[in-house]
Amino acid sequence: MIPPYQLKRLAEYLKASGENRPDMTVEVWFDGEKQKEVKITPETLFEIDNKFTIEGVSLETGRHTLEIRKTGSGPLYYNAYVKTFSKEDFIEAAGLEIKVERKYTRLIPDNKETKVSNSSGQAIDQVSEHFLREPLVNHAELKSGDLIEVELIIDSKNDYEYLIFEDYKPAGLEAVDLRSGYTGNRMGAYLEFRNEKVKFFVNRLAHGKHSITYQLRAEIPGKFSALPTQGSAVYAPELRANSDEMKLQVVDK
Repeated sequence: MIPPYQLKRLAEYLKASGENRPDMTVEVWFDGEKQKEVKITPETLFEIDNKFTIEGVSLETGRHTLEIRKTGSGPLYYNAYVKTFSKEDFIEAAGLEIKVERKYTRLIPDNKETKVSNSSGQAIDQVSEHFLREPLVNHAELKSGDLIEVELIIDSKNDYEYLIFEDYKPAGLEAVDLRSGYTGNRMGAYLEFRNEKVKFFVNRLAHGKHSITYQLRAEIPGKFSALPTQGSAVYAPELRANSDEMKLQVVDK
C-alpha cells in the first residue's frame, strides 16, 4: 500500500505538471492492424478502457509487432507484458533479480525428559519439545499425521519494497496455524492462510538471503503436487520468481 503522504505528493505533482489535463487519442496496432482506439481527456482520464489483451490461439507462433500511436497533447505511459505457461510435468525454479527456494522437512518428535524442581523443591519430570529433522525430496512418502516444516529461502540481488510471495500447498496437507497475522518472523512479513496457499506480504526486502518458515500437517492419503511458490513485486509485476514444484504421497499410518 502506498503511504498517504506519497499519494498527496503524487496528486500535487500531477496538478503542477499538467498531467491531469491530457487531450490525446491513443491507438494500439498489432501486426499492422488497428486493434483499439481510446480518447483520453480530463473527463475520461479515470474511466477509459486502458487494456488490450490477446491470448490463446489468437496469438500465433512467430514474430509479432506491437505499436502504440498517440496524437494530441499530454504524456503517455504504457506497459507491455507477456505471460507464458509450460506443459512440462515438473516445473523448475526460475528468477533473475529475486529467487525462491522451497524446502520441505519432516519433523519427527524426539521429546526429552529432565528432572527439575517445582516451587516446593520437589523433583518433577519436565518434557521439552524436540524434533529430529528429515529433509524431504521430490516424490517423498508421508504418513497421515506427519508434521512438515516448509522453509522459503529468498535470495534478492537488490533492495526492494512491497513484495508478495504465494506458497501453494499440496491438497492433502493443511496448515497447522490458522490465524493470519504477523508472526514475529525476521522478514517482518504478514502471513495470510488460505485454503490453497499461504501468502506472505513483505514491506521491505533487503538484498541478500532471507528465510521464512511455517508448518503443515499431512492429513488426506493420496498423491499430491505442490505448485511452485510464486514471488513478485506488488507495483512492478515484471519482477518475478518461482520455486521448484514438489510432489508428495500421503499414506495411512
